[in-house]
Amino acid sequence: MQKNLPENDISWRLKAIIGGSAGNLVEWYDWYAYSAFSLYFANSFFPDSNPTVQLINTAGIFAVGFLMRPIGGYIFGKLADTKGRKEAMTLSVLLMSFGSLLIACLPGYKSIGIAAPILLLIARLLQGLSVGGEYGTSATYLSEVAIKERRGFFSSFQYVTLIGGQLIALGLQLILQNIFLTDQQMHDWGWRIPFVLGAILSLVALYLRTHLNETDAFKGKDKAIKKEGSLKELMKHPKAIMTVVGLTLGGTLAFYTYTTYMQKFLVNTVGLSKYQSTILTFCSLLIFALLQPVFGALSDKVGRRPLLIGFGVLGTLFTFPLLTTLSHTTGMWQAFGLLMAALIIVSGYTSINAVVKAELFPVEVRALGVGLPYSLTVAIFGGTAEYFALWAKNLGHESYYYWYVTACIFISLVIYIRMKDTKHTSLIDQ
Repeated sequence: MQKNLPENDISWRLKAIIGGSAGNLVEWYDWYAYSAFSLYFANSFFPDSNPTVQLINTAGIFAVGFLMRPIGGYIFGKLADTKGRKEAMTLSVLLMSFGSLLIACLPGYKSIGIAAPILLLIARLLQGLSVGGEYGTSATYLSEVAIKERRGFFSSFQYVTLIGGQLIALGLQLILQNIFLTDQQMHDWGWRIPFVLGAILSLVALYLRTHLNETDAFKGKDKAIKKEGSLKELMKHPKAIMTVVGLTLGGTLAFYTYTTYMQKFLVNTVGLSKYQSTILTFCSLLIFALLQPVFGALSDKVGRRPLLIGFGVLGTLFTFPLLTTLSHTTGMWQAFGLLMAALIIVSGYTSINAVVKAELFPVEVRALGVGLPYSLTVAIFGGTAEYFALWAKNLGHESYYYWYVTACIFISLVIYIRMKDTKHTSLIDQ
């Protein structure tokens, strides 16, 4: 039986943050392994000879997987607000494990025909359901267990581990590419290895989460509330819901552009090799992950709103020039410098977006309020980023996508300017 621990018990908070973040790390590794290794398994599930069309098809399934995220955000958000943050996070990681194992075992198109991409789609839908529930519940959990004065810093570790999931996927890819397997072996069967590993790691995360303590905020909520986690209760906060949608719109599109899509962009547009693309993406994401606590700590000093406005202004002004210049770059170091400039700008959003959303909602609908509108926005804009980018390239007008990202960031900028600074109006403290 868990005991109530004192509010100032730092060791308990650190244990909770490490445990919650570790599970988050594994969830996002499983999710991003698909994107990282799609360069190798695209031809196994789609017989088209055009590599860009193959990538479009895999990106399409990547995007459809996002359609399950709002459903996951609702199911697990409601569960977290009624039964507890811990229970919701535990079930989400178990579902992710099953999805990864299914992908690892799938036969290719040559073996079972059209059933192969259909089963791949089902596996991604299950993973989308899981990761849709993961964001809202883990963002709420990390925000609630953090110390008030360092909430921005501690909650930034959600994106440290989110990016870390991509790093593990890319790191494994580099090891397999350069030490253990040939390029042909990677295409034939080596791409299955990360999904087997993901299933195993998910079970480790499941163990860690079963040993977490519930947050004091959830345990101390008003027991008279009977509608916690309900849509009707959530709809009493329309301004907060629209704020989540608006602040997520540009940030999530920029994030997926410079992270999951960038590896393909560097190969397909810049002309780098798969190895060069992987090593460049890995190094840039490693620095990007290290930047998150720095920006999070800065928000504890100056507030959340200045960082968001900084991202909005710089993103609006420099997205098109950065992507255009990057598309004509031939050297790795030049590409690395441009990509890092973009990721530094995006850090103004990624480092604090989780805590900002959590600070907008009362405890009885916090996980649902964070997870559902966020997941809807990510499904529409983040999940389709790769697809639209590759579609524009296939049309011969890749720059259309650059303007699209710019326009979405500008819309978010308008929201950032109009919103209050949640550091000073946080509902977590009430």
